[in-house]
Amino acid sequence: ALEESNVDVTAELIDMIQVQRFFQANAQVVGAADELTQTIINII
Repeated sequence: ALEESNVDVTAELIDMIQVQRFFQANAQVVGAADELTQTIINII
């Protein structure tokens, strides 16, 4: 007998999109920190 999946595909897709957005936001923070570091280095 085949068992039905206990995975809610819609919920998983929504979670995946959220994780992707968090990753993008974190990447922007890292980019901003890098830019700030470069600015400080240039001032010194």
